[in-house]
Amino acid sequence: MAAADGTGDARGSEPGPDAYVVKDPEAFALNMAKMIEHMGKAASAWVEPRERGEHVDPSPLSAVEVAQTLAKVTEYWISDPSRVLEAQTALFSGYLNVWNNSIRRLAGEAPVDPMEPARGDKRFADKDWNENLFFDTLKQVYVLTTRWADDLVARADGLDPHTRHKAAFYVKQIGNALAPSNFVATNPELYRETVAANGQNLVRGMKMLAEDIAAGRGTLKLRQSDASRFEVGRDMAVTPGKVIAQNDVCQIIQYTPTTETVLKRPLLIVPPWINKFYILDLNPQKSFIRWAVGEGHTVFVVSWVNPDQRQAKLGWGDYIRDGIAFGLDTVERSTGEREANLIGYCVGGTLLAASLSYLKERGDERIRSCTFLTTQIDFTHAGDLKVFVDEAQLALLDRVMEAKGYLDGTQMSAAFNLLRSGELIWPYFVNNYLKGKEPLPFDLLYWNADATRMPKTNHMFYLRNCYLENRLSRGIMEIDGQRIDLSKVTIPIYNLATKEDHIAPPRSVYEGSLALGAPVTFVLTGSGHIAGVVNPPDKKKYQFWTGPAPDAEAPYEDWLLRAEETAGSWWPHWHAWVAAQSGEQVPSREPGGGRLNAIEEAPGSYVRRKS
Repeated sequence: MAAADGTGDARGSEPGPDAYVVKDPEAFALNMAKMIEHMGKAASAWVEPRERGEHVDPSPLSAVEVAQTLAKVTEYWISDPSRVLEAQTALFSGYLNVWNNSIRRLAGEAPVDPMEPARGDKRFADKDWNENLFFDTLKQVYVLTTRWADDLVARADGLDPHTRHKAAFYVKQIGNALAPSNFVATNPELYRETVAANGQNLVRGMKMLAEDIAAGRGTLKLRQSDASRFEVGRDMAVTPGKVIAQNDVCQIIQYTPTTETVLKRPLLIVPPWINKFYILDLNPQKSFIRWAVGEGHTVFVVSWVNPDQRQAKLGWGDYIRDGIAFGLDTVERSTGEREANLIGYCVGGTLLAASLSYLKERGDERIRSCTFLTTQIDFTHAGDLKVFVDEAQLALLDRVMEAKGYLDGTQMSAAFNLLRSGELIWPYFVNNYLKGKEPLPFDLLYWNADATRMPKTNHMFYLRNCYLENRLSRGIMEIDGQRIDLSKVTIPIYNLATKEDHIAPPRSVYEGSLALGAPVTFVLTGSGHIAGVVNPPDKKKYQFWTGPAPDAEAPYEDWLLRAEETAGSWWPHWHAWVAAQSGEQVPSREPGGGRLNAIEEAPGSYVRRKS
């Protein structure tokens, strides 16, 4: 039985019928009144910014867009009466089977072909989803209905691929939102906890909901981690170093060496501006930056500014010149070395790829090797983020961003969370607002919530040229009137994909390799977009695969069949590759090299600016 305060885990108990009966009606009624009071405060927090005429960032999913897309699926099915009958028959025969199984169970007989959720679906882990007839029936109806809806989208002929992709994504989001696990009355664990706590869990939960809507200035800022337990520069991003240069676009950090000698060629890291760089320096145990310093690299990092109206008109040319080229200038001034190895992560890698051609055409060939981490260059198979990109949605986004000159970071976070809403939204909704529990401290999710804004010109260029028109890999992207031709890039490339990546799918990363005129070492690692990259060797987690160079005649699936698997982290494999590009050992270099004065201690002030 759950603890009296509603914080216990009921899954380990053997609940009887009385576990679903309120024991103290007076206390329960009082707590329901308190819950309603906090719900009113939550409603006020949502309404007040709108009444004051303040700009409130819209949801990344437009209700009109969702309705219009699903209407196209509906149009196919209702255009032919025989198809309507077929769809209705399939659904109602499924419901009849669920009903018959319920009758069989009441009669003490075993059910026949029951509808079961996918293996490992944590929403239905509680015993009563199987043992209690009421909840088992709810579960089966839900599973049946969502699979039926998915099938309607998959079998709707005449939809263009983008519309079908959107429809499947929207149906999945609706299904995740309407799961019976998300409601007190239809979730056995929640029901028991609410009864045991006399509703006190809902009081706490609605209080947190009001706080989170207020924190989001009229939108729900879902808390995924206990933010009070972390501080940038104290608990994370703590590798010693100095900010040795800065401008209106970025700061450049150089890290303090920990070895007597270092590789001659310095290393400059270009992180995404969509997130903050300290994903590569979460803590000393997980820090790629600290590890690279310990392996004898002179490490520099571009720390992008969290932009506001001042950066609204800055485009990719500005980010290349004042970010990547500025970083190369700083590396050269600090170390005296003109050539550098570069790493680009996610969209930072996409910008870096464009810069290889952009800078080369201008006579700047200081980048002598390049590592891409979960970077898309070709966006043909770019995954679910393409759902948010078409002409209509870009036009709407352009109008939204015009008001401020940037897209608020909370909207980008919401879009990324929607890609995995079953893991990153609804479990926290249930835990926070229905169980009334504070989320546990988790550094990765703290970083995930530490959102950055998107400057309008930069972001619109990225979405149109990459996701919508795929211009970079086709050699027709233009930056400042200069055509970007990656086929002329001939420096060595290390291209890392992660096997379960939902943002930069491995097939998409592989296809991007083919746009480069360079020798490409393609490596696939286990896990996803973050955990696959942030995988220190001493953890001995996951694995990675190596194989032949990407070939236009051999698709990703063929490469995977021929690839060789190695246990553990990809970091040592990369280090062996990059060390071969880096020259002999030289005496270690202190930040600034005696030529540049330190502006402040790492991680700097830009990374601390909140959205």
